[in-house]
Amino acid sequence: MASANKKASQKQFTFVIAAVAILGAGALGWVATRSKGSSGEAIDPNMPLGTAQGFLMGSPDAPVKIIEFADFECPACGQFATLSEPDVRERLVKSGQASVQFFVFPLPMHKNTWSASNAAYCANEQGKFWEMHDRLFYTQDLWNSEATSSPDKKMKGYAADIGLDAGKFADCYDSKRNYPNIKASGAEAEQKGIGQTPSFIIAGKKYEGSLPFDQIKKIVDEELAKAPKADTTKKGAK
Repeated sequence: MASANKKASQKQFTFVIAAVAILGAGALGWVATRSKGSSGEAIDPNMPLGTAQGFLMGSPDAPVKIIEFADFECPACGQFATLSEPDVRERLVKSGQASVQFFVFPLPMHKNTWSASNAAYCANEQGKFWEMHDRLFYTQDLWNSEATSSPDKKMKGYAADIGLDAGKFADCYDSKRNYPNIKASGAEAEQKGIGQTPSFIIAGKKYEGSLPFDQIKKIVDEELAKAPKADTTKKGAK
């Protein structure tokens, strides 16, 4: 009897621990995407809006348009960029089936997200947005930690790593001249009702949260199947 009670007690304890773990993970996920508290860079609320720019990968004439809204410091965005996006590029973008347009959506709880966005915009001025995009996501744990009080040195190091003109990059980065455009990109996300990062609009439909490649391919395949087929029938000579 004592043995049975002990087993039941152990089973109940295991269940409680599992429940706490699940609830804790859910809470962390909610904080990572929904928190309105700010521990990040102080941004002038009176800063004027610039231009919301989406950075295109692939053909502008691709039949399926994938729009991504992401924060460079968001862990789920980093996971998507390193695990799912390589397949999106190789199997959907390079094949001409889809294009990807990336919009920066800096979240207020992320300390260094504006610096990272600034680096990406400045890299774009030299034609290397996607190279900086990749460097930022693949090294996310090196510049987004609490110990990184100022990521400026790392951002300028990444610029050198991807072959940018160091002087031009530093001039752009230090001036923060793209901050109004970064703000406008975030406003574009909010205007479209984006509530978390990453989020996607594929063929006009919104999908919130990170998507595995197989799900994106399924959506793209379904959209391609709807497209009218070109008439290749040759008419005979009169």
